[in-house]
Amino acid sequence: MHNDKFLISLSEFFKLFGDPTRLKILKQLLEGEKCVKEIAEAIGISQSAVSHQLSTLRTLNVVKTNKTSRNVNYQISDEHIAIILKYGTEHIKELIEGEKNGKH
Repeated sequence: MHNDKFLISLSEFFKLFGDPTRLKILKQLLEGEKCVKEIAEAIGISQSAVSHQLSTLRTLNVVKTNKTSRNVNYQISDEHIAIILKYGTEHIKELIEGEKNGKH
């Protein structure tokens, strides 16, 4: 069985996916590496707000940086994150379709 520290960490990890702004940022990063400005323009919020959310995502290793001479670009840290988002998206789409078809 997992210890309390592990379960607390897992709980914190899943909380990251509970914020629509973070999900929008992650959706952008699934398309490829981007800088803060590109993400902010794509989702329509300030660069400051994007930076704040990216900091949170970096803390739990959901995103990582790639520094170039002038820019810091962000990307999804590994394929596990993409898989979690993929399965979560599929699950919700199926629920919505089921509701439309009277199955739920």
